[in-house]
Amino acid sequence: MMRLPHAACIALMISVSALTAAAQPKLPYEQTDWCTPETEIDRLVLAGLAAEDIAPAVPCSDEVFIRRVYLAVTGRIPRAVAVEQFLADADPNRRARVIDDLLASDEAADYLTLKWCDLLRVKAEFPINLWPNAVQCYHRWIRDAVGQNMPYDQFARHLLTSSGSNFRVPPVNFYRALQGSEPPSLAAAVALTFMGTRLEAWPQDQRDQMAAFFSRIAYKGTAEWKEEIVYLNPACNEPLEAVLPDGTRVHIEAGEDPRQAFADWLISDDNPWFARSIANRVWSWLMGRGIVHEPDDIRDDNPPVNPELLALLEREMAGSGYDLRHLYRLILNSRTWQQSSIPASDDPTAEKLFAFYLPRRLDAEVLIDTLCWLGGRGESYSSPIPEPFTYIPEYHPTVELADGSITSSFLEMFGRPSRDTGLEAERSNEPTEGQRLYLLNSMDVAKRLSKSPLLREAAAKASEGPGGAIRWVYLSLLSREPTEAEFAALTAYAAEAGLKPQDLLVDLMWALINSKEFLYLH
Repeated sequence: MMRLPHAACIALMISVSALTAAAQPKLPYEQTDWCTPETEIDRLVLAGLAAEDIAPAVPCSDEVFIRRVYLAVTGRIPRAVAVEQFLADADPNRRARVIDDLLASDEAADYLTLKWCDLLRVKAEFPINLWPNAVQCYHRWIRDAVGQNMPYDQFARHLLTSSGSNFRVPPVNFYRALQGSEPPSLAAAVALTFMGTRLEAWPQDQRDQMAAFFSRIAYKGTAEWKEEIVYLNPACNEPLEAVLPDGTRVHIEAGEDPRQAFADWLISDDNPWFARSIANRVWSWLMGRGIVHEPDDIRDDNPPVNPELLALLEREMAGSGYDLRHLYRLILNSRTWQQSSIPASDDPTAEKLFAFYLPRRLDAEVLIDTLCWLGGRGESYSSPIPEPFTYIPEYHPTVELADGSITSSFLEMFGRPSRDTGLEAERSNEPTEGQRLYLLNSMDVAKRLSKSPLLREAAAKASEGPGGAIRWVYLSLLSREPTEAEFAALTAYAAEAGLKPQDLLVDLMWALINSKEFLYLH
């Protein structure tokens, strides 16, 4: 029978997490002095905090930073070797250099592609019926665009104006990945994705005016199974008078595509929606909360908490030629993003004013990929679609899955989005009792840990002296070394329970993956 870790060990190790016990010392989670220069972002955030008499958090430690930046940019925890190298680096610009390296990595492109696939509803089966062939070509196009850092205005234009086969012209799947093909449904998807607003909250006449730009899209099938052509309907041969969301009237000649006129307006530098929406969305991805919250609910009666900050990010986005990596780099290199997740103020408005880094549970895909790495074996996926593309090897990272229809019981339990609506709120990172019980009691987790390659790596470190193996487990899972109190507690536990070294390491790994420090981006 598989041996479960002693409950006392789990309780003890969870209790030492700084995220669960405010009375614990702030080392090794914080440091005294900033190694990051103050930016304009920080000056605007601090001005907002000063106006409310709220103290900002202190700097996060290098140990917290290296774990945070890897997870936020690549969806992967850093390997212990990378942590050691970073902590030993005396270069004062080491944080900025790591940010640049990660943003240029394939892993960063994979993780950002996952986020875009959620928003663009990349899914083969009900209620989004793209079908597997279209999913694969759409996903590959998005991945290539992200990997090549295609300017965001070009990315949007391709999605808004493309016509042709959904198997051969990947961006046309934007108009296929919807629950309805009527102009109001198309307009609502455009508004949500590129303007960060929910069209149902608009007055009816404005919704109708927006839908007019998508009223001449038509669809037809081909002899190839499941293929569909998206095209400009030639039967609509009269001029069109339309009104843009800002009230500007446009005349569209017969035979012209109204989508082109809309895209020209949308991606112009002085557009009131485009740069604001993506700036707010990226800030939300990196900070855990939008300057306008929710990030896809921009409206007049839901104002930004810091208008000057949002305006700055808008200007930077447009001024950089809509370079998403520039926006990421700007935010990641700010003190605001690099501050501690331990609040310095108990004011209830501290969170929404970004007085500290907002902790949040890791994405379902990130968690299962980490457990797969830890256990040395992959995840078993399932799909309702009997297609060749739905066979996924177990070693395939979940972050890189193209099709939202392909899933697993773990992904369902841990809140992976269904990709039905394109809303950010589809993803749930709220912990549940079922999740806690799974991580504490699952035989799947037990098997992964008992056969973990990390056990062999840690055992090899035992020759480096007392605690070498324990230190390696901490570096691998939490990106830091154990504190003296933690090491003493483990030593006492091992002696009391009479554990063999390998059994102690299994118990330690099990305890750590159940801690908030492991489960949360913090």
